[in-house]
Amino acid sequence: MTPYKYIRNCWYVAGLSKEFEPEKLTGHKIANRPMVIWRTKEGKVVAFDNRCAHKRFPLSEGRLMDDGNLECAYHGLRYNDAGRCIAIPSNSDGPIPPQAQLKPFPVIEQDELVWVWPGDPAKTSLRKPPRSPEIGDAEWETIDSGPMDVPANYLLLIENLLDITHFYPLHAGNIGDLENSRIPIEYEEGEIDGNKYIKTIRQVQNYKQPPYLADWFVYDVVDRHHTHCMMSPGFTRVVMRNAPPGELGTDKERGYVLMHTHTPVDERNHFWRWIVNCKKDHMSGGDPKMSAAKRVASTFPNVVEEDHWVLELQQQMFEIPDEGYSELFLKSDKALRRARQIFLQMLREEQTEAKQPQAAE
Repeated sequence: MTPYKYIRNCWYVAGLSKEFEPEKLTGHKIANRPMVIWRTKEGKVVAFDNRCAHKRFPLSEGRLMDDGNLECAYHGLRYNDAGRCIAIPSNSDGPIPPQAQLKPFPVIEQDELVWVWPGDPAKTSLRKPPRSPEIGDAEWETIDSGPMDVPANYLLLIENLLDITHFYPLHAGNIGDLENSRIPIEYEEGEIDGNKYIKTIRQVQNYKQPPYLADWFVYDVVDRHHTHCMMSPGFTRVVMRNAPPGELGTDKERGYVLMHTHTPVDERNHFWRWIVNCKKDHMSGGDPKMSAAKRVASTFPNVVEEDHWVLELQQQMFEIPDEGYSELFLKSDKALRRARQIFLQMLREEQTEAKQPQAAE
């Protein structure tokens, strides 16, 4: 079995704000927590345990009534947007049992993303969701992939995103080449809003771009500044800046902010989405009539497909007993190791707290 599970005391992206239409139920599973999420009449996004308190029927299969209350499709129990049961058809003359209520999950809607916290609600003050200010900014064009199901533990994706050395051979011919593997790597660590982060920084001059990058960002030979940052276990931010030699920081600069959200479903599955952001007035090199963002979005799925293939096969290998096998770590894997250490430290803290006896009420 895989040694990696998932962290619950963390903010995870459930979806983009635009995906939560007013008074429309949506079902989710995040960190093995079944959730029903919807936007109320007043515009607030709420999240609750997706199981009816009566017979576990998924409430996301129910309906929202004209008064905004949620009706279970099995026996008709109705819940308000605070999760309290306010009506039971078969018990209309009796009191409503106090346990007829739904477990809520904290929600934050920020920068056009809806974040949920599947862990201990008392711990939400420990950290805040990472920011994504480019989404919704009038100067940027944003294109979202939508959620993609990946049959692998989400730490494998985090490690993949921090590892640009796999661009050759995996992505040779599109975003990678052998020279890419030789670019020196710098590292930065810190903490923002309670989230420990690890960032890789790769700077190169007079670099001949792989095919996709020249297609997206106009120039064949560039100075490039490229960073990958795990901002939390739920979010990785990639920033690439390209310009003709000596022109970084000028109006000739091209590039993107590529956001990745990785949300665990359970220990063997997650959903991944990428969100590309390019300056709205930047056009692509491959098709000067197409914006850079649209051009990236049209071809980047080819890169994602290659990563998806790797992640799925890696997960399958974790199902085999080690029997003397141990992973080799290279010097270039420093960021991957630190990401894994941050992840496992958070996981151990949760496990330790879960084992502590609860104080008597």
